[in-house]
Amino acid sequence: MKTLTIDIPDTVELNDREAKMLLASRLFEKGKLSLGQAAEMVGLSKRAFMEILGDYDVSIFNYPVSDLENDIKNAQNYSL
Repeated sequence: MKTLTIDIPDTVELNDREAKMLLASRLFEKGKLSLGQAAEMVGLSKRAFMEILGDYDVSIFNYPVSDLENDIKNAQNYSL
């Protein structure tokens, strides 16, 4: 794993774990990390990471809107 060092102003109340969680959740949301990679980055199990994602307004279903729209169109066009 890469190591990243960032300077955060003293006025920002942010511990190491929360900073990692913010970064991991955003990278997961953007599709840069898988769920497992993001959980590992924070030092959590996949299950624990998934449970915490909601606190960061990130869905565990990392599914692009365009794919969802295509699925809806396909379902609407499907007839038995």
